[in-house]
Amino acid sequence: MEIVSHVYKEQQANKGSMDNKERGQCISVLESMGFRVGQGIIERLTRDSPSFKDELDVMKFVCKDFWTKVFRRQIDNLRTNHQGTYVLQDNKFSLLTQLSNGKQYLDQAPKYLAFSCGIVRGALSNLGMESVVTAEVSIMPSCKFQVVIQKS
Repeated sequence: MEIVSHVYKEQQANKGSMDNKERGQCISVLESMGFRVGQGIIERLTRDSPSFKDELDVMKFVCKDFWTKVFRRQIDNLRTNHQGTYVLQDNKFSLLTQLSNGKQYLDQAPKYLAFSCGIVRGALSNLGMESVVTAEVSIMPSCKFQVVIQKS
């Protein structure tokens, strides 16, 4: 939570007020920071693990072990179309439970989710899976992360 505030305060201190371009830059910075953090965490977590059989095996590991290590609980639901798209649902996402359940904070959610998307993307990258990770919030504090694995 503090890192999000810090990035946004730095941007405002430099420019005064923020337009959509500067907000986008903040989100990009947060996602990049999360990417590096995710790489480091997964490196430590998988140090003594056997290699994974397939893509689904990797995603199950991310939903159970990795998510527990990072967010202190498992993913509530994992869905896939078996074509490289996964939807991870967390009904009480820890970074959003700290915000109010009201709709007035719904517009604040993306800046807190950018770092988390970066963490997941970084972890998958270190496991050899390039991906695009997006997050969506319709009702606070529930969150859906969509992971699309990039086929090479």
